[in-house]
Order: sequence, then C-alpha cells, then structure tokens
Amino acid sequence: MPPFGVNRWIRIAILLGVVAILAAIVSRRMPAQDAGASPYDRESGIFTTEHRNISDALKEFFGHRSAPVQPVAYTHKVHLNTVGLQCTFCHAGVDQGPDARIPNVTLCMTCHQVIATDKPEIKKIAAYKASGQEIPWQRVYGFEPSAHVKFNHAPHIRAGVDCAKCHGDLRTMTVAERKVDHTMGFCTECHRQNNASVDCVTCHF
Repeated sequence: MPPFGVNRWIRIAILLGVVAILAAIVSRRMPAQDAGASPYDRESGIFTTEHRNISDALKEFFGHRSAPVQPVAYTHKVHLNTVGLQCTFCHAGVDQGPDARIPNVTLCMTCHQVIATDKPEIKKIAAYKASGQEIPWQRVYGFEPSAHVKFNHAPHIRAGVDCAKCHGDLRTMTVAERKVDHTMGFCTECHRQNNASVDCVTCHF
C-alpha cells in the first residue's frame, strides 16, 4: 500500500481531472461571450478575477493555451534562412520599445508584388491588400492580463538576449509556434543567470 500522502494526491488529481472535464462540458453549453473580455470590469474599470467561464479559469490556472490558427501560413524558415531577413525587418521597433510590432500588409506586398505571386498564401495576402484589410494575425505569445506583467522587448535586445531564447528557433519553423512557456520561474531564472534584477517591480508595475 502506498503512503497516505500519495493516495491523497492521487485523489486530488482525479478530482481536478473530473472538475476540468465538467468545466469543459459546461463551457460548451454556455452562450458565446465577448472574445475580448478581460479581467477588468468594463463598466467600472476595476480589476476582477472573473473569467468568462469555468473552462477559461482552469485553462489559465494550468497554463493551457490553444494553438493559434493563422490566416496565412507565413514561413519563418524561408524568410530567415533562405531570404536572410532579420527579425527586426518585420518586427519593427522591437529594439526601441516594449512591443515587437506585427508587419502590416503593405510591408508584405512590398516584396510580394513581384515575388512568388502565384503561391496560394501570397494570393491571400494580395486579397487582404486589395480589400484594404490588415491580416488578422493571431497572438502566439503573451501574458495573461491577471499576471500584471509589463514586458519590454527593448532592454532585452540591448542586453543581447537572442530572440530564440524566448521564442524558440524560428529558423526551423513555418508558422510561429509556442515553444517556450513564459512562466515567472523561466523569467527569474534567466534574470539571475544574467545578473539582472529580480525585484517584483522590474516586471510587475
């Protein structure tokens, strides 16, 4: 017979599994809600721990995220390896401020007006451009709003942190995939290794 403590943890794990399954069933039966809902009350602007449903709360707690489906199968492998582009060519401003901006459709068509115009994915980009729409890229990385994390790319770039450290080796990927879990442990361990501050207000302010 295993020790009492082990039995207890097995029972807790089973209970959590049952709760997760029930939550998934309940959330499927609930009416669709605003996809842009945040942990801030829209009327008062006050922070709240409320989630859209139980399933969303459990997903955040266990760090589960669905893989985003991109509108265009942009291939990082070709653009970085074959073409030789740098990350900063498309993600302008990443070395100057907090955000790694997503390229607009005009930048894409600067090259693809004449390059690979017969490819199906390029035709999709051309269609967005022709309709005056931006490509609705889906976020791959990002902190949950409840984490209160204010991440700033620029100081990390200035410190020589390679993009692959936090985003995985995009030279081996087609569409970007979530290869690194940005947990607090991941961030603080990197800070300690590089003698950077681990004071709370460094990231939470």
